[in-house]
Formats: sequence, structure tokens, C-alpha cells
Amino acid sequence: MMMRYGRLSRHPTVFRAMTGLDVAGFDALYADVVPRFFEAERQRLSRPDRRRAIGAGRRFELGPRDQVLLTVVWLRRYPINAVLGYLFGAEETTALRTVRRVLPVLEAAGLDTMRLPDPGKGRRPDLEALLRETPALAVIVDTFEQRVQRPRDRAEADTYYSGKKKQHTLKSQVAVREDGRVADVAESARGPTADITLLKDSGVLERLPPEVGALGDLAYVGIADLHPAGLGATPRRKPRGTPRPDADIASNTAFARRRIVVEHTIGRLRAYQALSQTDRHHRQGHTTRVRAVAGLVNRRLAG
Repeated sequence: MMMRYGRLSRHPTVFRAMTGLDVAGFDALYADVVPRFFEAERQRLSRPDRRRAIGAGRRFELGPRDQVLLTVVWLRRYPINAVLGYLFGAEETTALRTVRRVLPVLEAAGLDTMRLPDPGKGRRPDLEALLRETPALAVIVDTFEQRVQRPRDRAEADTYYSGKKKQHTLKSQVAVREDGRVADVAESARGPTADITLLKDSGVLERLPPEVGALGDLAYVGIADLHPAGLGATPRRKPRGTPRPDADIASNTAFARRRIVVEHTIGRLRAYQALSQTDRHHRQGHTTRVRAVAGLVNRRLAG
């Protein structure tokens, strides 16, 4: 029994389990991406070295809606191509080509959902008040790691080995708004890259509106120095050789309650198996997958 939109959409619980979206959410996604899908196909078929006229050649086994569905299912469940093709009644190579074509379209759609916080006219807090404590309006920054296949070259493999995870990994940085939606996804970096280094290289702090700060855990000590207006904060560190003051405990508890949103969002991202199972693509196209999944998560939260 083939998995196609017409059949799967009649089973809402299964549809959500396979895609992470309800049927209405997927329909809205498809309506948004279909113009990009056809534009990408037009560019592909209009390449200068094409020998046949547009419209000639073998018909594709899946329609546009099922191609988008196949790719979302692949992100959510991450089956191998042979299994994916079997589920959709298509050849293994068809499944592979479909994912390669549709992923950039979903990445672009994901980027469209990412919006940095805007304080809004007439609601901008006083800058000096912001500098006294943690920023009143901020994104929360954090990273997660995904295991990758070990490079064959030992010297190259060492550059991916994460001492924290005891594995070869790629690291992804996300900046999350306080409503849980992803505002920015940085280019994936090698696992040993320090979080503060990745934050600096990503340039996300320079892209924030002037009144919007950034919060991070203790891996981001020094974040205020990187922010153009100094609007950065981390938990208070324990004084060396003395008990932690009660005021610090209360402050860190409040800080953790504010920062927990990024942990929940990363959990939603990693519910998509393409970001939690071992990467099977030799570290290629990782950022595209993270941004595509971030768009799907944003749509679910916005719904």
C-alpha cells in the first residue's frame, strides 16, 4: 500500500506522526512552497546543456505535492532511500532525486519563517535600563550536535571529534525567540568548535535590532562583549572558594526559566530524525536540513 497524500491525509494521527505537521499545516506549507518548486523546476529544465525541449522525456513518478510530502517524511523519519522509495511506490533513485530537489525549496521556505524580534515603535525600552540587568527583549542562543560518519583521514577525523560527545559531530547553532520560534540558524560547524566562537563567526548578534539582546548558558561567557550594544547575559558563575550567594541562586533560577525555551525548541528540531540519527551524507548539506526543519517547527508553533 503506497504512501501518497490522498491516502495519508485521511489518517490525521498517522499523518502527523510521519510529518510532524497536521494536514492543514502541510497544506499551508505546500501552498507556500509550490511557486518556488515550479520556479526551481523551470530553472533546472532550462539549463543551457539540456538537449530535449521542456516537457519531453520520462514523466516523474510523483506529483509536486507528493514530492514535498516525501521530503518532509524523510526529514521526520530519516529512512534510507530504498525504504523511502518503497513507501511511496517509487524507485530508490527517484526518492534520492526528489529529496535533493525539494530540500533547497524547504530551506528557503524555512528562512522565510525566521524573524528576529522587533521591539516595535513606541515600545522600545530605555537602553540604560536594559544594560543594568538581562535584556528585556532577547533571543536565546544555544547549540546541538549530531553524530556524523567518521572521516577516513585520521587528521581530518580529529577535527570533527567532540570531546563533549565522545563522537565525531557537526554542531548547529540556533537563535530562538522567546515564543519558541527559530529566528536564525548558523552554518553548521565542526563538533569541537567552541559555542562562543561559533556565535562570533555566525554574525547573528550584528543582525539583531539594536535593542534586542542575547542570552546564553555558561558556554557563552563574554557574549555581552560581542553584542554591539553590550546586551548579552549568561548565568552568574559561582565564586571560587566560597558558597554561591542566595541572590545568585535566585537570579540563575529566573534566568533558567527564561532560557528553557531554547531547550524545548531544540527538542522539537531533534524530533526530526534527520537531525538526531547519525548523518549519512558525509557532512554535506547539513545546514540546509537544519533550516528546512526549523521552518517546519516554526510553522507548527505559529499554527
